[in-house]
Order: sequence, then structure tokens, then C-alpha cells
Amino acid sequence: MTDWLEHTVQIEVDAPMQVVWDLWSDLEQMPNWMKWIDSVKIQPDNPDLSRWKLASGGFEFSWLSRIVKLVHHQIIQWESVDGLPNRGAIRFYDRGGDRSIVKLTVAYGVPDILARVLNMPFLVRVVETTLMADLERFRDYAANAYAQR
Repeated sequence: MTDWLEHTVQIEVDAPMQVVWDLWSDLEQMPNWMKWIDSVKIQPDNPDLSRWKLASGGFEFSWLSRIVKLVHHQIIQWESVDGLPNRGAIRFYDRGGDRSIVKLTVAYGVPDILARVLNMPFLVRVVETTLMADLERFRDYAANAYAQR
């Protein structure tokens, strides 16, 4: 059995929706702002599939992810099809002009045996702090990309 943990964070970005969408929907750019993501490679035979590699400290995980829902300027939803069990969505909200909101929800499976051993409240804090820091890096990355246009 597996317990699923889910985390949601959001941030306002000083860049218009088109800039925010263009950056985030180019999945191979993720390592530019996501600390633990080492690489993302779109599969040449199917652009809805991508191979992800997460690395931090002494551990490394990889998985193949499938986009299950994509609505331009609104949502990219995914689920893993092998490797590390995970799913989630990135949602985009146009605040008008040069402002957008990005809301990230990530869920991942933790085997029951591991869930009993881990300090779950501590794990939740670490993951949510990391995801928020990733969104802050994205906010700065997007604002910088917009300023350079």
C-alpha cells in the first residue's frame, strides 16, 4: 500500500500570462528554477511524455511522466507512468497586465513502511518549503525574462 502526500503552493509573478506560460510549458527548462530537478527530457516519439530526474544529496529518483490535461494558459496536469509515483498540476491565473498567479500542486506516493518511519510533519514542511522556494526562483526567472524582452 501507498500513502499519498499532497502539497500546494502559489505565488504571484510580475510577468504577463504569455511569458509565464511560455516558460513553464517548456518542461526542459524546469532545472533552471526547481532545485531538486536535475533534468527533464521530452520523449522524441511522444511530446506528452517526459523523463524526469530528481537528485539531491545522495539520492536520485527518475520517472516517466505523462501530461493528462493541458489547457493553454490555464493548466498542465500530469501523472507518472513509471518510476517515482507522483501526480499534480500547475495552474495559471491571469491577473491582467503584467501579473500572473502560478499555483503548483504536487502529490507523491510514500510506501506504508516508509510513511510509518518518516516524521511526516517534518517531511511536509521540507517539501512545501522547497516547492515555495522553487516558485520564488520561477517568479524571479520569469520577471527577468520579461524585463529582457
